[in-house]
Amino acid sequence: MREFRSGSCRVPITTDLLARGIDVQQVSLVINYDLPTQPENYVHRIGRSGRFGKKGVAINFATKDDERMLFDIQKFYNVVVEELPANVADLL
Repeated sequence: MREFRSGSCRVPITTDLLARGIDVQQVSLVINYDLPTQPENYVHRIGRSGRFGKKGVAINFATKDDERMLFDIQKFYNVVVEELPANVADLL
């Protein structure tokens, strides 16, 4: 984390254990290779992007098996998780 905060490491790979308490200003993109096991943890993961008034994007890799958790996340936060657009650069 020290290297990531300083900018010498650009890509940290973490688990749910590190989903909370990461206050790094330059995070603009979070990629979830799997969804959290609890909907409450989702916002802690994606909240790493777009902090301090900056724009951020979260991308979720999801399979058919993840549909229920994705539904639960959308219901819990009253949001719609949209399919990734063809031009991802437009999001950033």
